[in-house]
Amino acid sequence: MFAKIQISGTIEVVTGMHIGGSSAFSAIGAVDSPVIKDVRTNHPMIPGSSLKGKMRSLLAKQYNTSVAENPDDDAECLTSLFGSAKKNHVQVSRVLFSDMMMENWEELKNQGLTSPTEIKFENSIKRTTAVANPRQIERIVRGAKFPLSIIYEVSDEATMRQDFQILRDGLRLLQYDYLGGNGSRGYGKVKFYNLSADVVVGEVPDGLLEECRKQLGDV
Repeated sequence: MFAKIQISGTIEVVTGMHIGGSSAFSAIGAVDSPVIKDVRTNHPMIPGSSLKGKMRSLLAKQYNTSVAENPDDDAECLTSLFGSAKKNHVQVSRVLFSDMMMENWEELKNQGLTSPTEIKFENSIKRTTAVANPRQIERIVRGAKFPLSIIYEVSDEATMRQDFQILRDGLRLLQYDYLGGNGSRGYGKVKFYNLSADVVVGEVPDGLLEECRKQLGDV
């Protein structure tokens, strides 16, 4: 059986989120750590690689029986789903994560916001000298929304059931963790909603598709 399923939904930023962009050409006095932005709109974005990498690292904690030195040593169910470049055991990923562009700027602007990002001023203190090192960190504002799009390639029914359980676990774990950097300081809490799964190529039995939709409904 061959088919492709699109998993779609919405990611909402619950607390200011920082996924870093380049600061190589920042002027003196500019933000020390900007967020990555879409070059066409200059609005913040969430790279698909950031979402995939974070989900996989969280799932490794749940599914691995021992600490893996690199992702290619993850549990077989994870390398089978996310892919592996391990020598003599290369596996192609069955999931494709798209980059996500902010979709509700007009709504936020109507609420009085003047920018889709905010600047958070922080200080790190050197304990031995008590000298402060101030810095400016750019964050995506809370309430920002991004359209989730994951393409899943179906191989067989049993594998699809297992994979959707893993994806459900990954999305659920992420809601109790953080996306981006500085999560231990309150950054990057997100929530998912309106999750759905629709066949876009080929055919999948209705009963199997409904089972997988219910998995997503448990996130």
